[in-house]
Amino acid sequence: MIKLWSERETAFRLELKNMRCFAGLSQQELADRLSKPQSFVSKYESGERQLKFLELELVCHYCNSSVNKFSESFSNKYPLKIEN
Repeated sequence: MIKLWSERETAFRLELKNMRCFAGLSQQELADRLSKPQSFVSKYESGERQLKFLELELVCHYCNSSVNKFSESFSNKYPLKIEN
C-alpha cells in the first residue's frame, strides 16, 4: 500500500482544522472570510490541496492566530525528527 501522507502532514492538517474549530468557525464561515468557496477549506483540511504560505498566513489571521503561533504550537506537539 502506498502511503500518501506522512504522519506529520496528517497532523498538520488536523491542527489547521483544530485551529478553525477553536476559533468557532465552520468551514463555510472561514471560507467566507477568505473570499473562497467552502471547498477551498475542505480540500486543504482533507489533504486534497496544500496551502501556500500566504494562504496559511490568512487562515491563521482569520482564526485569530498567526503563522508564528501556529508554527510554534505545531512544532512543540510534533517535533521534527531528522534521521542521519
